[in-house]
Parts: sequence; structure tokens; C-alpha cells
Amino acid sequence: MDIAQNTLYITTPGTWISRDHLTLLIETPVYPPELPPEERTRDRATDWRKLSIPIHLLESICLFGPCSISPAALDLCWQNGVMVNFLTHHGHLQARLAGVPDTSVTLRRAQFRAADDPAKCALISRNIIAGKLQNARNSLLRAARESEISNLKSEISAAANAIARQIHKLSQLQIPHPKFEISNSKSHSASNTQMHGINPSTGPDDSGRRDEPNPFPHLKSEISNPKSEITNLKSEISNPKSLMDTLRGLEGIGTAIYFSVFNGLLKQQRDVFAFKTRSHRPPRDRINCLLSFIYALLRHDCIAALTAVGLDPFVGFLHAERPNRPALALDLMEEFRPWLADRLAITLINRQQIGTDDFHAREGGAVELTDTARKRVITAWQQRKQEPISHTLLGKEFRIGQLPFLQARILARHLRGDIPGYVPFIPK
Repeated sequence: MDIAQNTLYITTPGTWISRDHLTLLIETPVYPPELPPEERTRDRATDWRKLSIPIHLLESICLFGPCSISPAALDLCWQNGVMVNFLTHHGHLQARLAGVPDTSVTLRRAQFRAADDPAKCALISRNIIAGKLQNARNSLLRAARESEISNLKSEISAAANAIARQIHKLSQLQIPHPKFEISNSKSHSASNTQMHGINPSTGPDDSGRRDEPNPFPHLKSEISNPKSEITNLKSEISNPKSLMDTLRGLEGIGTAIYFSVFNGLLKQQRDVFAFKTRSHRPPRDRINCLLSFIYALLRHDCIAALTAVGLDPFVGFLHAERPNRPALALDLMEEFRPWLADRLAITLINRQQIGTDDFHAREGGAVELTDTARKRVITAWQQRKQEPISHTLLGKEFRIGQLPFLQARILARHLRGDIPGYVPFIPK
């Protein structure tokens, strides 16, 4: 059990949370070390640890695995705006309980209208994908600089350049303006090539229109022949579904390139944590288990940020909507995955803070973190979120843990029409 940044993480199976006036009472069982995780139930506990936490110290609670909370404690959480999240051992969100939200109806209406507009979805999705791929590319360039093996350095650098090509294709992709019907006329095609105020060859258009800004200011193109790379993207896309499929395809290619050299980012325990393919629900090996758990922590923070701003975390733009799927939270996560979540996993492995003994396999091939390892990862996650970082758009220094909230506010301002486009966070 850990408390950090106003979030209570419950990781011990059988923990019980009750209420005492304005305080939460937590009873955590102590199990024999040799007892297997699947047999850890309350009747097998040898002792109990008790803790009381005033409700005003909390903003959210995360319960991993079979943990329970009383109706009276839930009522106290709802009255004080504390969100209660139920997650599996892997960190997959199962349920989220919150009181009646005190949010802006007009903002949510704007979000829903934008989600129903294919062109608007495409514009926001393109910026989200560009932010993710640029951050992935920067991580690879950093790894290439730090690598002492020449062959590995060349391989990682080549992957970074390949991702740059995908970003350039994104910048050249023609997306119709949300306010106009798609047309095949030459005049519309000419204005569309400007990317709504951005000419890829000359920069921003000074015509004064409030159009989509250039989402790729940090890209230093290393493409020898970019014109040949984007030949298939020059035609107008009249089918909105094809447009989103194209965007998701570029994102998928860039992500595949990034993970193809992921093992090169590991300096220690490469054999133990060798990455072969991405697997989740459940993860099938140690590296996927660690990544999935950190992604779950990031997803929780993104859901909390979007909810605090007044957005619906289940109505997204890039990710398709499905039952119990926080699509907008998954959208917001994308730009944070490479440099925050993946980097933390790599650091834990390279510093040997996580090893083979921190995982156990279950029947069916699923791999899980041990209780001790989960607590260690949560501690490292919270420490990382306390580190300061400069926000390139706002020009101020913030804690990393504040970034999801800042990006959620930027997205909300775009949906309200205060700013022309959503700008992803790309650290220097």
C-alpha cells in the first residue's frame, strides 16, 4: 500500500476499506511469504496492518485485485470527489466509481460534436500520433548516442530515421477542413495542400485564418527523397473511414519500427527481458508485464486528468469507442508512452531494480508482477512524476505528474475553440 500525489494504491489481496467519520480505515492482511498469490485470501492471513487516512488527503484510490471497500466508505469518497478505481493484478481497468461530476456541459457537448466529425477527429488524431512518434524517435536518438556498440548504434539510428519518414507522411497527409465538405475541385485541393495554414515547404500561412497549426515543429527531417515517400498520400481522401485508417496505419508502422529495436535500449538483463512482440490481456512475458503495469498507472492518471477538466474519458478521437474502454484516456496516453512509461521500464531493468524473481507465471501463460515488485514500480513511478520538466508550449517548469492535467486542459481549450489545434507535449 502506497500513498503518493494524493492517490492511494492498494496492491495486497484481501485489503478492506471502511469508514470512520471523515476518515478511511484500511485493514491490510499479512500473509506467509511462502503462500502462493492465488491462495492469498483473508482467512489465510496471519496478521493485520491497520491505517487511517483523512479523506481530504486523497483524490483517487486504485485497488488492484480482490480488494474491497464498504458502501459507507464509497459514500464518503463520492461526497469528497474521490474517484475509486478497480483494476486487475495486471492493471487493467475494470470499473471506475465517482460521484455526480461537477463539469461543464458545454465542454462535453463540444467533445461529442468533435468526435462525430471525421475531419475534426483526423486533425486531432494526426497531432496525437505525431507527438507519439516524435517522442519515440527522440528516445531512439538518445539511445543511439549513448550506445557503445557501433552496429547497434547504426540500427537504432536507422529506425529513428524510418520513424521520421512516417512523421513526414503525417505532415503531408491531406485532411479536409472540418467546416467544409470534401471537394475534388482544384481550388479546394490547393488550399488543402497548405494543411489549413501550414505549407510543408514554406511554413505557416500568414493569411490570418484560424487554422490547424503545424504539429511537428521539432521534426528535423532526414529524408533523402520525401516527395517519393508521400506519393500515395497526395490524393484527396473522400472516405472518412479511409482517412482514419491511413492515420492509424502510419501510427502502427511507426510503433512497429520503434519496438523492432526496443531490445537495443536495454543495457542489462537483455536475455531475461528480451522483447519479441507486444502482448497484453494478459501479458505473456516479463517485459510486456512490466510495460502493461506502467501503462495502467499512466492510464489512471490520464483518466483522472480528463475527468478533472470536464471531458469524458470514454469518448475519444484516435481510439475506437468500445464498452469499458477509456478511448480519450488512451489518446492522451500516446504522447507519454515512449519517453515516460517506456523509459521508466527501461531504467528499472538497466538499474536491475526489477529482476527475474519479481515475476511469477500463472496457468495459461500469463505473467504477473509480485506484490513486492508492484510496490517498487509504483514507488519509482511516483518518484519520476515528482521530477521537474519544462513545458515547451507554456514556457514554464512543472512536475512531470502535472503534465497529463496540462495536456487535458490544452485539449479542452481546443475543443472550446480557444486555440486552433491540439499541441502534444514533446520534451526537449
